[in-house]
Amino acid sequence: MERMKKILLVDDEPDLLEVIGYNLKKEGYSVVTASTGNEALSQNFSDIDLIILDVMLPGMNGFDICRTLKAEPLSADIPIIFLTAKNTDIDEIIGLEIGAEDYIVKPVSLNKLMARIRTIFRRDNAKQAEPQKLIVEGMVIDVDNYSVIIDERTISFTRKEFSTLIYLIQNRGRIVTRDSLLDKIWGDEVVVGARTIDVHIRKIREKLGEKDELIETLKGIGYRFKK
Repeated sequence: MERMKKILLVDDEPDLLEVIGYNLKKEGYSVVTASTGNEALSQNFSDIDLIILDVMLPGMNGFDICRTLKAEPLSADIPIIFLTAKNTDIDEIIGLEIGAEDYIVKPVSLNKLMARIRTIFRRDNAKQAEPQKLIVEGMVIDVDNYSVIIDERTISFTRKEFSTLIYLIQNRGRIVTRDSLLDKIWGDEVVVGARTIDVHIRKIREKLGEKDELIETLKGIGYRFKK
């Protein structure tokens, strides 16, 4: 029998914790909650499958919590969804650049949030069911672990970054528009803009290092993975 997925919900609004927590449990998830940064970081992350994190919290803010979690081996690979009232472009860019899987602005419909969570877990299940490694341009792409090995150095990617890279590789030599990336990687689960794609491409290039030139930018159109 498959283990129940466990979600850590971090927010300082008691009503929100209650409503979202109740609905997560109705969906069949196990839920633990925290209302401060210290409380969030004190959790046992060995069995946490997903974190839903507010930005504006007492004491340590959500961005700093995310940075701390991504720096720790036990929690680095746990997907994080920011759920916050901070709705500026720069806030969203910061959230994505420090490793969050998604950035959702409050208020959000519960149906949309649940759909986003299901999408993340479907990808996890697919990853476990189809172990695979690809070799492209001297890079070993480890589909199981969302990572790329270059010169015996393992580089980890967030799920969205990795999915974006894989899609570009699958279409190598062909132009991939921003709209097609948005449709393929994000679908209708969230409304995002071109800046979201640009942030992910920039992070992918940074992580690829000397291999960054494999991803070409076609100004005003999109991107292409060199053939």
